[in-house]
Amino acid sequence: MAPTKGGAPLSPPTVGAPGSGRASPVGRLARTRTDDDLHKEDKAYRRYASGLERALSLFDTTLQEWADYISFLGRLLKALQAHPSTIKAVPFKAVVAKRLAQCLNPSLPSGVHQKTLEVYAFVFEMIGSDALSRDILLYLPGLSSTLSFAALSVRPSFLSLLETYILKIHPTDLRPALKAIILALLPGLEDESSEDFERTLRLIESFRAAVSSSDHLDGAEAAGDGYFWQCLFLASITSPNRRQGALAFLVRKLPMLGDGHDGVSVPTANGKGQLELDGEDVKLSLPSADEAVISPEPGLLVRCFSAGLTDDQLLLQRGFLDLLVSHLPIDCKVLQSRVQAEDLQRLVTAAAGVVARRDMSLNRRLWTWLLGPDPARVTDNESPPGSPSSIADGLTSPGGSSRSKRTRYFKLYGLQPLVSSLRTMIAQQPLTPAERARPFRICLSLMDRWEIGGLVVPEIFMPALESVRRFESVSKSQEHFDEVKRSANVFFDGVESGLIWGELLGLIGPAIKSISRSATERLAKLDLAKFIVTHFNIREEEMLVVHIPLVALTILTLLDAPRPQETSSPERRDDDDDDDELRIDAMAFEISQTLIELIPERAFLVESSHQRSGTLSRQNHQWVLRNDEILSSIRKFYAQDQGNLEISNPPFSARDVGDLLLRQSSRIVSASLQPRASKADLASRTRLLVLLYHKIPRLEALQYQGIFTALETLLSGPLVDGRTPLPFPSLLAMTSLVSTLLDNVALDGGCGGGSHPRSTLISSLVRHLWSHLTPTYPKYHVEAVGCIWDLQSKLARTENTVEATLASLLTENDISGHFAVRAADGGRRFAVLWTQALQLQAKRSEGPIERGLEGDGQPGWQRSNGSVPQYEAVLGRPLFLLLDALDDEGTELCLHVRAWLSNMTSTDKLLHIVMRRILTFTDAGKLAGAVDDVSVTHSRPSLKENEDLSHLVYYMKTLLNLIRSSAGNVCRVLANASSHEDQATASASEERGLAAGESLQDVLAHLCLQSIRLPENSALQQDGDTGRNLQRTALSLLQQLLSSPYAASLAQLQLEYALIDRLSCSLNGADPTLQVPLIEATLSALRLSSEDEYGLPKAGSQRRGSKETMRSVRLSLSTDRSEKEAFLSAQITPSPPPPQLVKCLQDGFASQNSQMVLDHWVRFLSECLPRFSDTIFQVLIPLVETLCTQIGRSFEDLKSTFEQRESDGTFAPEASVISLLNGLEHVLASAHDRLVRDERRSAIAKGPEAPQGFFGNMVSGVFASETPQVRSANANNRLTVLLSFQDTLRICFAIWSWDGHGSDVGRQDPTSLASFSYTSLRTRNRARRMLEHLFAAEALECLECLVEIWRKCRLEKDAPRSATVFDLLQVLSGSRPQNTIPAIFNAIYSRSNPNALEPIRRSTVKLDIVETDLAAFLCEYARSLEDDAMDEIWGDCNTFLRDVLANPLPHRRTLPKLLEFTAVLGEKIDKTNFGEQRKLRRELGDLFVRLLSAALSTRPVTQSNDHSSSSTAAASVDKLQGEDQRSGSPHPRSASNGDEFITILTAIMPSLTKILIESDRVLGAATTISTGVIGPTIRSKSFPHNLSENVLNLLLQLVRVPNAQKSWRKDIADAFNDARFFAQDVGLVESRWLTLLRQWTLSDKDRMAELLSRITAPTTAGIVFGVGATSARLEADRRTQLNLRRVAVLILAGDEDAFVVNTGSIEERIEELLTATAASSPSSAVRAEVYMVLRSLVLKTSSIHLAPLWPVMAAELQAALSSILPDGDDGLLPASSPSIYGAASLLQACKLLDTLAVLAPDEFQLQQWLFVTDTIDAVYRPTAWQPAALADELADRLGSTAAAASARSQHQQVHQSPSGAEAPNKNPSRRPLLCSPDAPLAAAAAAAIAASAATSAELAKDELVATVLRPFFSQLSIHAFESTYAMGAPDCQACADGLLADLFDESTIVTA
Repeated sequence: MAPTKGGAPLSPPTVGAPGSGRASPVGRLARTRTDDDLHKEDKAYRRYASGLERALSLFDTTLQEWADYISFLGRLLKALQAHPSTIKAVPFKAVVAKRLAQCLNPSLPSGVHQKTLEVYAFVFEMIGSDALSRDILLYLPGLSSTLSFAALSVRPSFLSLLETYILKIHPTDLRPALKAIILALLPGLEDESSEDFERTLRLIESFRAAVSSSDHLDGAEAAGDGYFWQCLFLASITSPNRRQGALAFLVRKLPMLGDGHDGVSVPTANGKGQLELDGEDVKLSLPSADEAVISPEPGLLVRCFSAGLTDDQLLLQRGFLDLLVSHLPIDCKVLQSRVQAEDLQRLVTAAAGVVARRDMSLNRRLWTWLLGPDPARVTDNESPPGSPSSIADGLTSPGGSSRSKRTRYFKLYGLQPLVSSLRTMIAQQPLTPAERARPFRICLSLMDRWEIGGLVVPEIFMPALESVRRFESVSKSQEHFDEVKRSANVFFDGVESGLIWGELLGLIGPAIKSISRSATERLAKLDLAKFIVTHFNIREEEMLVVHIPLVALTILTLLDAPRPQETSSPERRDDDDDDDELRIDAMAFEISQTLIELIPERAFLVESSHQRSGTLSRQNHQWVLRNDEILSSIRKFYAQDQGNLEISNPPFSARDVGDLLLRQSSRIVSASLQPRASKADLASRTRLLVLLYHKIPRLEALQYQGIFTALETLLSGPLVDGRTPLPFPSLLAMTSLVSTLLDNVALDGGCGGGSHPRSTLISSLVRHLWSHLTPTYPKYHVEAVGCIWDLQSKLARTENTVEATLASLLTENDISGHFAVRAADGGRRFAVLWTQALQLQAKRSEGPIERGLEGDGQPGWQRSNGSVPQYEAVLGRPLFLLLDALDDEGTELCLHVRAWLSNMTSTDKLLHIVMRRILTFTDAGKLAGAVDDVSVTHSRPSLKENEDLSHLVYYMKTLLNLIRSSAGNVCRVLANASSHEDQATASASEERGLAAGESLQDVLAHLCLQSIRLPENSALQQDGDTGRNLQRTALSLLQQLLSSPYAASLAQLQLEYALIDRLSCSLNGADPTLQVPLIEATLSALRLSSEDEYGLPKAGSQRRGSKETMRSVRLSLSTDRSEKEAFLSAQITPSPPPPQLVKCLQDGFASQNSQMVLDHWVRFLSECLPRFSDTIFQVLIPLVETLCTQIGRSFEDLKSTFEQRESDGTFAPEASVISLLNGLEHVLASAHDRLVRDERRSAIAKGPEAPQGFFGNMVSGVFASETPQVRSANANNRLTVLLSFQDTLRICFAIWSWDGHGSDVGRQDPTSLASFSYTSLRTRNRARRMLEHLFAAEALECLECLVEIWRKCRLEKDAPRSATVFDLLQVLSGSRPQNTIPAIFNAIYSRSNPNALEPIRRSTVKLDIVETDLAAFLCEYARSLEDDAMDEIWGDCNTFLRDVLANPLPHRRTLPKLLEFTAVLGEKIDKTNFGEQRKLRRELGDLFVRLLSAALSTRPVTQSNDHSSSSTAAASVDKLQGEDQRSGSPHPRSASNGDEFITILTAIMPSLTKILIESDRVLGAATTISTGVIGPTIRSKSFPHNLSENVLNLLLQLVRVPNAQKSWRKDIADAFNDARFFAQDVGLVESRWLTLLRQWTLSDKDRMAELLSRITAPTTAGIVFGVGATSARLEADRRTQLNLRRVAVLILAGDEDAFVVNTGSIEERIEELLTATAASSPSSAVRAEVYMVLRSLVLKTSSIHLAPLWPVMAAELQAALSSILPDGDDGLLPASSPSIYGAASLLQACKLLDTLAVLAPDEFQLQQWLFVTDTIDAVYRPTAWQPAALADELADRLGSTAAAASARSQHQQVHQSPSGAEAPNKNPSRRPLLCSPDAPLAAAAAAAIAASAATSAELAKDELVATVLRPFFSQLSIHAFESTYAMGAPDCQACADGLLADLFDESTIVTA
């Protein structure tokens, strides 16, 4: 047998042990079956009972005023006084007790109370003590509440009644009611100055003595009055309103639980903070009085104090704190040995929580309790309060001062529980910001006393901050997190800097170095450290100057130190471990970099007095220190000295810390630069070193020699396939490091006098950066060029290292200077370098700048003034090396250079470079001779073989190659620019006597005319390289000949056929460069054949160049048609092209071998398109499909290039996408030109020309009729063109959407953002121009295609992409709102009423969109517009809406969306001020009202929601659906259309006042919506199944419309009064209907009274037998049930105490219905609903307002529960009572009891003992205990005690041991056992009720008792006690949910 905490054994629960006598209360049945049975045959007794019955009947008939109550009590007293002298019994005692309790209503005057007490006194005197003991359960509950409201004149009578009669009851009968008696008397102790205070105090003591003297306890019980104390503690815990009286009693009567010592003694303590008394059993050392207080459950004492300390009243908190200090010191044996650890923690938590009030009176008492009593005297030499040094002294010296004694006292007794309580508070992780921030506020207050805060804060510092970090991820909003963060920041700022950084070191050190911990744990620690550094204030001066440098040094030292190896795992770790270590190192470096960025430069320069002592001597320089010595010194500073600068100096001086940081960082970088080291974090490590060097510019501490050596070794490695093995971020970091160091080393070619030449290092870096300039991988172009320019900026003017390196890179694969073997890769890279360098130069300066020497000899920037620009100084020689490739016709490099020159935008810069060199090496005579020589011989000039002339020949050859290769750009520039435009060129020209503006055009023209002819049948064609070179040369020569104006004789050869075939074959060859000369030759052949066929002039005529041709072709996409017509009429139709040309073009664009020469293919296409003029529509689809496919493929490759992954060699230049878009635009322009021309001719042939243009006034001729036309050839051609337009628009939109936002967020590599921005901007701009041309040509069709894209994005829930559609419309110049809005209107008309639209405005292509999609797009587009755009579109919108309203039937599907569109217009117009606002708003309101009426009349909501409509309506719907199917709609009509309309109305409702302005219009619209939507839905036959959430949302919005009550009140009333209302889903009721009903009752205060008037009292008059009588009774029952449920629902929907005024009427109706029997009408079947009403009242009404109902409720519950007993009558019920309570009634009665037990109202606690055991007996039952509470007695009688015994045993095991087994829940909410949907017994209850419908009443009742009620009664008492013991808040929501589930359970309603 387990001992109790008082030392006595706990007996197992027994039931009525034999021979126990009065050991426990007599059972309820035995007590109530006495008097009536004995005197039933006595005539005098019957007469006496009859008189009493007549007196009782007056209560129901005559009580109106308080005088009637006194009269009733007088008659009742007189009837009682008429009892026979031999009879001392009270007939109808249950009714008498109930009426007397009702007369003690607080609302009645004191005279009535006095008279009631007089009757009580007479009854008690008459029946005697023994009878009163039996009937105490009847009379005491009514008396209990008297003292809480009694007047001063009434109190003495009440106290006398208790003293005279109740106190004399047998102690056994008093024991169950002791808690209620204490609660009844505690109000008398609230006022200590009252006359009745002492008397009440004595009376409580008397009850204590009476219970303690009871002989029901056996000898094993320790203290006699322990039961009293336990009841007192429970009373204080459960009743906050009576806690003041409990405090007054405790102050006077609670024993001193301390040891009684005067001074502060410090006994030894174990590790857990609990006392050890040398093996002595501390349980036996307590005095008996102290033992009584904590027996048998010490936890109740703790919870009593905890409840008082957490009370809302300040005075109560202060009183309990005083009581703690005086009676329950923290070092007492009760708390240290008898109370569980978690209970002590609970008490400390409650005590510490008082500091949140910021009240010094509370704080002083708390300090006294935690630190012990104040010393008698404080000597002068003690440390001041709050000094940390006093704490340190007190903890180290055993014989310290009194303050140190108090500190040791707290450390021994209070520290551990306080820290545990704070840790528990933090670990609970509440989601509310206030609860989350509470630990910080408590800690902040505790820090006011350093004796406490100095010991507590180190223990909870890190857990508290970790709690903030976790809350960031779970907080509901940023505001919640900010609130918690503010509190945490205040706490953080109050902590000493040394402690903060010491804790951070303890967090970071093990995370970096300890490999015994898991990687996840180490990363979590580092993540917390990072969170602290980034979210809290670490910018205090001491932190910045001392602590942050030391912590950063520690991190770097740990990273530099070798990792310890685990002895248990000598084998090598796997790759996952290495990856984890890399992640850990990366995060540590990130933290160190963040810290170092915060350190100011002064931190390494200024030394305070406390730093000088830690300075290392210069003889022992800082780098002689080992890593372990550095770590040891820093750890000692923070571990032993706590980082306190007042106690100890820092371990190193500021200068030493800086030097050590540089040393450690340089070591780490040097190690990372080793060939075998990982380069993953090289960039971050290098950036860290650069950052440090900028802050500590001291080279002597920087080991740069090792860095340069490592860099040189690393960079000297070979490139693999021209690519560097180093990632670009590492190169970027190394470049930054070298640039930084070169600023501070000598400029003599060495690194600070070292042996590492600077040129070698820079050259190596440039070579590696060069590998990132490949055009197929544009990810790092901008960044790489910037690095090269930074390196150049570090060199002197005379140094040409960068230029020499670039030149060597261009020629490194040359053999003997022969360029035929040079690949084009170098040229392509140089083209990228040239482009980006010029852009970079323009950004860095306004004019050309160069690198020069300043006055001090240091390199610096100088503005060019006639000198060479920097780009020429760096790129000059490499440029000429690149241009040398033009000498080798047909080579890959040559072709690339030609393409580059033809597209160059900086040709002027290049020409200035060439011309400047030409003029440098020539004079006027030589130049004139050369010109003359060339003009005569038509050959190259013969020059002298000297150096100057050779240079001249070289530069002139270069210029010649430029002219031949730049597609006319060079000629145009030379012709338009004079020699005086460039200052250097002008001066050189003047020196040589050249005339201004003289040109070399003639010499260049003669050189271009030299050509050769390709031999056709030559043996060289089969001779490998020789043959290919011959072919290239021959083709180049042939192209020159065919391009000549004198090549007429070549037209007869028809070379174009053979060239096209050869071009097609070249696509499969290995040399793609052969395609270019083939294309050029083919073009020339085609051009020549055309000129010969039509006899066009050849000699002396000028043909347009390719650029001019391309511009002319684009006219159809960019100019007006009237302008294009003149151009088109002048064109001569060319001859048809060769038949294989289209296939050749398709293959050319689709081939992978042609990707590098796409520009040539595009030009080839543009030249060939005019030849397809007659067959353009036949070849359009194949060409567009091929081009779109290739564009999409190239674009996807380009996108993948910039995603976060390493280069995979993907060919993805943006030039490919742009070239293909150019080709696609030429094809579309040509096809659209021909289409416009054909349509123009057709219109002229048919009649007068209609006005052209796509954006006219769409409403002109709306109703003009037009005969149907058969699709013509022009219509087919238009369809072909428009299909091509759609494909083009889709791919262009995909390109334009590529901006790195939306779905692309996070996919781009952050290291290449500049290059990504440049590339995406180019491609997006080209796509935008293409889209503008498309919209200019076919606005309506393009807009519809965009709508289709938007619709698909919306279906895929891709919100960012759908928003991009509107962004595009905003930026397109041709899609302004005044153009787009009419186009949308045209598109809608084309689908809803096409015959009303002119053909030119009608949509041609039917996409997968319908008019509803267009209307939805219209609404979203209108929302995206600026408010000022309303001025532009209002006229078109007004006209369109009026036309729709003129014939709304064709637009019936779009009317809801048009209504929404009108609302959007109203919101926009409300924010603008244009036009006549008053007229405009009136027109808008009129349109809205008419649209609303039209929408409701053409598409009634009930058609789509009500499936039970009439046959006519069904036929109408079928007809509409048939029309939809015939129209090919992809969106068939469904029931969701009505919901969509309702959703639109719901969204519009909040803006109704802005749209309609006038209140009468608003009210009219609300009435229309109610009449057209809400009313039909509610009155439908399918109600409530058709009542969706959307309808209720609309009704909610309608309710919020001001002054619109009349429009919706009737709808809610109709729904609420419908019998089908309770068939709705409970979730819908809870989320919507309760709010609606609340508003309904607020707008109509008489709803409750009207409902109550419908409830009629039960009657038996007029009831006959037969079928009709049963039907009438069932109908009355059903009607009453529904009304009662409506009453309960209204109470639940209302606010707290909303129906207090109706409480009297409700009570009257309840009392009437409780008199119902099985034969009355309504019958007792409505009792279940009565209990539901009572549950709703308990949930929503204050206890004080239910005072009249408590007696009725208690009596009814007793009667209902007693009827469960199988032996029937117990004296409380009528003879037929078992038939009154069916299964449903019993279940609802039990749920009412469950609700009361959970909520525990103050008034119910006075009666709770009647139903459940509310004292400690619920768990610790005494010997021979028998149940007195009804629930326990029922459980005992029904034979279910196993569950209760198991629950009690579990409680004892959990709470008995002082070491404390962990409780399952710390503070759970008090949840119901039966009455909530998720309660343990709820499922069984639902099953039992469901089964009752199929069985008889008796069988259903028996089943309910067996499966539900028996376990419920067996667990109720222990469940209630455990809920109280857990001190959780009642779960009111669970009770309300359970009640709603019962109310809306239609199966429990009687069916008539």
